[in-house]
Amino acid sequence: MKQFNSKPFYTKNKVIEMNLYYELMKEPVFTTEDVNEYYKNIESARSALKRLMKQNLIAKIRKNLYTCISGETGAPIANRFQIACRITKSAYISHHTAMEYHGMSDQVYYDVYVSSETRFQEFEFDGYTYKYVHTKTQTGVESVQYSGGIRVTDVEKTLLDNIKDMDKISGIEEVIAFIQSVRKLNEQKLCQYLKEYQNQFLYQKTAYLLEMYSSASGLSDKFYQTCREHIGKSNRYITKDMYDGSYDAKWKMVVPDSKTYLKNGETREDD
Repeated sequence: MKQFNSKPFYTKNKVIEMNLYYELMKEPVFTTEDVNEYYKNIESARSALKRLMKQNLIAKIRKNLYTCISGETGAPIANRFQIACRITKSAYISHHTAMEYHGMSDQVYYDVYVSSETRFQEFEFDGYTYKYVHTKTQTGVESVQYSGGIRVTDVEKTLLDNIKDMDKISGIEEVIAFIQSVRKLNEQKLCQYLKEYQNQFLYQKTAYLLEMYSSASGLSDKFYQTCREHIGKSNRYITKDMYDGSYDAKWKMVVPDSKTYLKNGETREDD
């Protein structure tokens, strides 16, 4: 059990609570069970949390999830990435939230996408909405050192997740912009993740988009051949939101005409 410095300051309880506040500031996000490490009495821990919240030193994020409030800025200590990764034991940031974390998005989003094996209800905190995405795997998830507990999909998994859920979350415009920002891809990882997803349509979309829009190093002809071997015989539209396009016989999809793509609302034709 951790002990607090008990030098006089107003009252004994006040000393203990302020020392608790300073200890909790070392953890961006914490639970009642974390606070109980200092008390070994869950009711005492809950009472201490209530008193600190009443003093606006701690903010409740959602049920049994808290963060300290900075005395300097008046803002929560935890950022949206740290909060997302403490929602459940298996939680990690993914999709365009992972793109933002990797610095590969030129937009600020107020939806935070959290992949988790355990379902949670969507909620809002400090201007951000935390959205649940079901996952059955932890493959391709990195634990970032000295980040306050951030877990995030690597670039290759982030790419595939955004392509897979293009019609649900990202949209083709955002996916293409992301692809164009990536400078290097690990072919072995891409093949591993594609194999785990066992999704013919994902092979089709990924191969077409990378072949058409990517200038990233690390991909060989063998990668595209592997994709061709897994696309099956189905003909599909690359996205349900596409209003103009032509049929690509190689990848068996209706795709945007030529190299036309949308970025930030502007249409551009590559030479």
